[in-house]
Amino acid sequence: MTMDAKADTQAEAMEQIASAEAPVLTPRITLLFSLTSALAVANVYSAQPLLESMSVSLKVPPGTIGSVITATQAGYAAGLIFLVPLGDRVNRKTLVITHLLLSVLALTAAGLSQNLATLLCAMLFTGLMAVVVQLMVAWAAILAAPQRRGQVVGTVTSGIVLGILLARFISGTIADLAGWRVVYLTAAGLMLLIACLLGKVMPSTAPRRPTPTYLSLLLSVFRLFFTEPQLRKRGLFALLIFAAFSMLWTSMVMPLSAMSLSHTQIGLFGLAGIAGALAASRAGLWADGGRGQQATGTALAVLTLSWLPIAYTETSLLWLLIGIITLDFAVQTIHVTNQSILIAARPDAASRLVGAYMCFYSVGSALGAITATALYALWGWPSVCFAGALVSASAFLFWAGSRQS
Repeated sequence: MTMDAKADTQAEAMEQIASAEAPVLTPRITLLFSLTSALAVANVYSAQPLLESMSVSLKVPPGTIGSVITATQAGYAAGLIFLVPLGDRVNRKTLVITHLLLSVLALTAAGLSQNLATLLCAMLFTGLMAVVVQLMVAWAAILAAPQRRGQVVGTVTSGIVLGILLARFISGTIADLAGWRVVYLTAAGLMLLIACLLGKVMPSTAPRRPTPTYLSLLLSVFRLFFTEPQLRKRGLFALLIFAAFSMLWTSMVMPLSAMSLSHTQIGLFGLAGIAGALAASRAGLWADGGRGQQATGTALAVLTLSWLPIAYTETSLLWLLIGIITLDFAVQTIHVTNQSILIAARPDAASRLVGAYMCFYSVGSALGAITATALYALWGWPSVCFAGALVSASAFLFWAGSRQS
């Protein structure tokens, strides 16, 4: 097939998708997508403040209970590779509702677990099903009119960020009032409710054609790394910015604990990131207006500078507050812009692109967490801030050198 013929076929596929699905998306449905994503991603992070209660309840040593987090993240990583690409093959409504209903079962099993083995299996499955958030991003982008795609992606992504930031605080509060099991049983009820809402308001759509086999779909994900230069470029941005993001949020508890702040007080700093996340929801408009490259460069510069006030954490909590807001704004601006640009280039492969892109996110987050804790143990908070600024500046320099591509 010639390049022109291939382009025509791809354009025809995009046209079919747009004409068949775009009119469905309304502001109310966009809000529902955002809420669904927030609730789903919260299931990945809600366990963090519950570990001590789980340890006591299940009679598990404190050094072992951390495996709950590992199991959840492992499930999430597996889902990115093996489940998210299905969004380009299976009816999206069916796939999303199936994920949500299976999440209900996994969360219920977690809430009723009587031993660590059962809890680990439940959390592994919870993480696996939580990748529905990436399916929601791709689905929303496909449903949106091209001129509003960035704005819609920004709105749904803001829901994801809010879910991450609020999960720890809300789960800790519920656990204080009623115990850690109620956190998961409540989440199960909410996921069932949101599945029913989506089933009611979203019309069924005919499967798209052609439908590749599952194996060829997985292989095509790996091919995207080689055939899509924007995926490599935007993926590297994701790796670096989420390494910086993870360096702050993983190690921040250490200097704050040394300042004798309680767990509740430390948790409240997570709420500061909401301001940055909400501001970044406008980033999609910049991408829609063709200003994605400029938005990326500006946000990377802000990200680098945000480490200056963060460096004064041990002498002023106000500076930390300012640093959190600016860092979160910068990271989420780039994240929204990255996804908008990727999906706009290949809407026919939206789910696979999002899944492949999020692999960079996972690697960056893991590397940032390991690096930050090691640096703090060796040289203290200044070394973490210096490394965070260095990573951020590297991303900015990469953008400056590749902005013509």
